[in-house]
Amino acid sequence: MDATTGYRIVAQNLDRSLALTANRAPVKLGSEYWMENAGNVSSIEEFVGDSRLFRFAMTAFGLEELADAKGYMRKILEEGIAEPGTLANRTNDPRISEFARTFDFATFGADTMQRQATGQAVVDQFVRQTLEVEAGELDGEGVRLALYFERKAPEVNTVFEILADPALLKVVRTTLGLPQEFSGADLQRQAEVISDRLDIADLSDPEALRDMLIRFTAVWDATENTASSPLLRLFSTGGQQQSVASLNLALSLSSLRLGGA
Repeated sequence: MDATTGYRIVAQNLDRSLALTANRAPVKLGSEYWMENAGNVSSIEEFVGDSRLFRFAMTAFGLEELADAKGYMRKILEEGIAEPGTLANRTNDPRISEFARTFDFATFGADTMQRQATGQAVVDQFVRQTLEVEAGELDGEGVRLALYFERKAPEVNTVFEILADPALLKVVRTTLGLPQEFSGADLQRQAEVISDRLDIADLSDPEALRDMLIRFTAVWDATENTASSPLLRLFSTGGQQQSVASLNLALSLSSLRLGGA
């Protein structure tokens, strides 16, 4: 399935998709274990020491590949986020920064896991993260990027937050037609170019955001995914990038296939 159709199917049925994901046995069992046991954790050692809880949390924040790097993550949590020089504040990985802010044992101590932010909110994030990963595995990277952007974009306040997140930047760069080499330009120059062409306020507008992501997936299909997109292949010629008119036509046809929504 092309990214445009894949994204629209999930996005237009998001609540149902999340419910189905949450009720799958592995997800449900992991969520139940979290809700029954996370609140009993009172220290970093207990948190990291319970592999099941720790891996669930790491997966919820998209950090599953670091779930075995317990020494590094323990240091992240021990240093906290209060001082500018801590590992969490110096990292270029926004996932780690968010993880450290949520599980801020340095500030909240034994009460850290009693907070709302570390209860159902983590379960909800785990379900959403699982949905995004599985959608990406089924329909490709473009769908996963679109769903991730849809989740994170409303929290963005400045263009520099986009530049700090490779996934957000990839969506913006693709949508605006900026070359990959753009990421090597001076940071201030990158910010100026994006600010001139993207209104950050639109990221908090659900309709504007959805329109942007439909545009992103269409461009993604045209430039990255033509081999698996029979609809968009109809409008490709000689391996060259589609024209704007062709993209618009493909979008219209895709909308008709999805009931005109």
